[in-house]
Amino acid sequence: MIPLPTLYYFLCYAWNRLPEQAVLQASEATPFARPLGLLAQVLLHATRRRLRTGLPRHFQSQEAELASLRGRIELAPSLGRGLLAQGRAVCTFAELSPDSPLHRLLAHTLAALARAAALSAPLRRELSQVARQLPVPTAADAPSAATFRELRRQRPAGTEQFLAHVCELVWQSALPEPAANGRGRFADFRRDEALMARLFEQFVRNFYRREQRRYRVFAETIAWQAQAAAPEALALLPTMLTDTTLEAPDRKIILDTKYYAAALRSRYDQPRLIAPHLYQLYAYLQNLRPTPGQALEGILLYPATTQAVDLRYTLGGHPVRVVTLDLHQPWPGIATDLLRLLE
Repeated sequence: MIPLPTLYYFLCYAWNRLPEQAVLQASEATPFARPLGLLAQVLLHATRRRLRTGLPRHFQSQEAELASLRGRIELAPSLGRGLLAQGRAVCTFAELSPDSPLHRLLAHTLAALARAAALSAPLRRELSQVARQLPVPTAADAPSAATFRELRRQRPAGTEQFLAHVCELVWQSALPEPAANGRGRFADFRRDEALMARLFEQFVRNFYRREQRRYRVFAETIAWQAQAAAPEALALLPTMLTDTTLEAPDRKIILDTKYYAAALRSRYDQPRLIAPHLYQLYAYLQNLRPTPGQALEGILLYPATTQAVDLRYTLGGHPVRVVTLDLHQPWPGIATDLLRLLE
């Protein structure tokens, strides 16, 4: 599994946020055995910084019984309670408040982490203290999938988007536990292959977006070079969407990430490349039409776990490389290896 210091870089790039030295130093001072401690430290650092600079305020709709008019009078409840004769009314108005869906989520997540038995007692005390400093109510129920859908609908950016991702990962890792004290237990999300595959793809794509300037980096939809007697039959072809396309005027690279335990599989007692992965990349290269003068090539990138691989072929007239990335080496080595892939 990915070491925790590397995991922090992994998550930061996947969620388009540069790593912060303060978090790395705190993690080194208090080494963690599980990712939950790292996530807790990230939330602690970010929440403290927001509290120091002042929580952003948002307009919140409020309804209250008032003696002076404010905002809009709600006639039905005001008349129903006989308030107008008393010189009072029910009013609806907007007021700036630190209360927001993200801050409620932060408060609830910090409070839940403060009860996590997997974390050390000093860290749980810090989490509890910071959670109490947030001037927002903690919801009675745990955040649901709808909570995170609503946050995504609001399109948070920068730090707020990163914090929402971290909170979501904490709750995705939470498992129900029938024990007393309301404590939950948390699974190691590094064992979730589907989740890690998505993060690996986002990590590689956003790393290249941030760390080099020669190539435009994007995910590309490739049109099939196909014909059919019935036009509606073409609509049945599957979508070809690259993980990462790197494009320069003279060179175009289709880079497909595969989060698998090994780049090779045994077949008839002989190691072989994973056929569907190679077929997929080959289909991309055969159907893509680069601009004139643009060399087209493909890369299959795996995390190195059991065996390092670096193979080069020419398939259909295009250079293809199958290579592994060692995620267990220190971060400078990972960054260097990723940049060297483009040389």
